[in-house]
Amino acid sequence: MNDQLVTALLAILASIGICLLYFFGTNFLLKKTCGGWLVAPQKGVHIKNRIQPWIFIFPALLFLVLFLVFPVLQTLKLSFYDRNNEFFVGLYNYRWALGDQDFQESVLNNLMWLIIVPSLSTIFGLLIAVLTDRLSWGTLARTMIFLPMAISFVGASVIWKFVYDYRGEGSIQIGILNAIVQAFGGESQAWITLPFWNNIFLMIILIWIQTGFAMVILGAALRGVPTETIEAAYIDGANPFQVFFRIMIHQIFETILVVWTTITILVLKVFDIVLTMTNGQWDTEVLANLMYNWMFSGGGDFGRGSTFAVFIMIAVIPIMIWNIRRNQINTQA
Repeated sequence: MNDQLVTALLAILASIGICLLYFFGTNFLLKKTCGGWLVAPQKGVHIKNRIQPWIFIFPALLFLVLFLVFPVLQTLKLSFYDRNNEFFVGLYNYRWALGDQDFQESVLNNLMWLIIVPSLSTIFGLLIAVLTDRLSWGTLARTMIFLPMAISFVGASVIWKFVYDYRGEGSIQIGILNAIVQAFGGESQAWITLPFWNNIFLMIILIWIQTGFAMVILGAALRGVPTETIEAAYIDGANPFQVFFRIMIHQIFETILVVWTTITILVLKVFDIVLTMTNGQWDTEVLANLMYNWMFSGGGDFGRGSTFAVFIMIAVIPIMIWNIRRNQINTQA
């Protein structure tokens, strides 16, 4: 344990040292180069002002290329090759994927996730933000609702496994959901094995996590709505529902879209919950889990696994472009 702490401390100190060395070293070289070594001082000031910003962002760009751009290009390349990356197969992997039953099932399930999770997370977050703002103990309530955000998806899935737990007929049930059902005279069920409904049960986990995120962002936006506008609406005879839907929602609509698109991008990449709860069994397969299974399970198929990764990337790109363009329009306005 002590060795691990020492190693971690040394790594932190080394990282800080490298950053300081890079900052002061590059600035020293730039100052000397543009101050008479290679460039006349009169021209050096202009050149220095143009180069200096790139020095600051160069490490970020380097890591972006190494850990984002290069993997994307490599994934595209692998999707055109066979399972062992030996023979070029062209579009065969894509044609196979479009006709594969598991792929079609995962696309339908992903569409369900996209419709249900972002919408309900945003709606619940908005409602909770409004309701808790009117309570004396609202801060405590918001804290409790936000706490699931601090739990990893795998940790949250383990917690909800106990909620949905089923021990077989005649056994004592420890699952909360089965206990509630039995208390009302119903029969216990293996909930995560029920087709269609098991997808809903898995979605509840992500809604439980992301509602806190939506609540915090939308709550901050609601508190930014001018009180003068709300008071004027009440003076004009508007009731609380009209104020909420016609004024407050309108004022924070851009924030609602940002929250919705952020959760949507997260949902497109959903993986941990499905892997932990069902591993795609019982008609719960999603694209990311399918990609993982083909890439790393059963010996691995780099071609088909990369093909599924490309489909996920294609699905994410339009949403990201739309979100970026909206932010640019709002910034220019």
